[in-house]
Amino acid sequence: MSPRRPAPVQNPVMYTLYIANKNYSSWSLRPWVLLRTLGIPFEERLEPFTGATTAERFRSFSPSGRVPCLHDGATRVWDSLAIVEYLAERHPGVWPADPVARAWARSAAAEMHAGFGTLRNICSMTCGQRVVLRERPAALEADFVRLRELWQEGLRRFAGPWLAGGAFTAVDAFFAPVAFRLQTYGITLDPTSDAYAARLLLLPAMREWYEAALIEPWRDDDHERDILSVAAHIEDLRRMSP
Repeated sequence: MSPRRPAPVQNPVMYTLYIANKNYSSWSLRPWVLLRTLGIPFEERLEPFTGATTAERFRSFSPSGRVPCLHDGATRVWDSLAIVEYLAERHPGVWPADPVARAWARSAAAEMHAGFGTLRNICSMTCGQRVVLRERPAALEADFVRLRELWQEGLRRFAGPWLAGGAFTAVDAFFAPVAFRLQTYGITLDPTSDAYAARLLLLPAMREWYEAALIEPWRDDDHERDILSVAAHIEDLRRMSP
């Protein structure tokens, strides 16, 4: 018996997706790149980070005071994983159709969502900069080892070119920010993983996000300090002066 697929939404209300700076906001990227790649219509609302006042301001549209947050009429869905599952109930293609691939994809996405804390903390996302880490602690190397294991397993088991098979799905969206991080910090993993990261970077939606990040006029002091506290600056490709 074939898996039950969500029925396409008939004449859907246009979603509104609230995000923050494209240069920094890895959490915003996940649902954004999924929606764009699957061709699900939405309106983007970008609210830049403003330091200490960010959470208070973000609570005007997000119950948690964080991004991303999806609005569907009166419904508010916050947290990137919750948004993806909400979309999966309404649109086909968010997760793989094959149940084995779908179970693996959900597990890998959840692991990325809840784990890889050292990678997230040390290698903050900054699309438009090129920096080199001053050191790579053991906990960071352990995250890279696990990242290689996951990517190689998915690509091998489901025959690629995406992590759970022939189509880009939510699990790829969850790892999309990692591709930007590897580019920013000049990190290589192994030929298979590096080729997958390159495919992510060449995805049209990823290119669109990246080009928009380069021309943003905002800089967030907290993010800039976090990056320079662990890395030496090499090049800033952002084209707009702060």
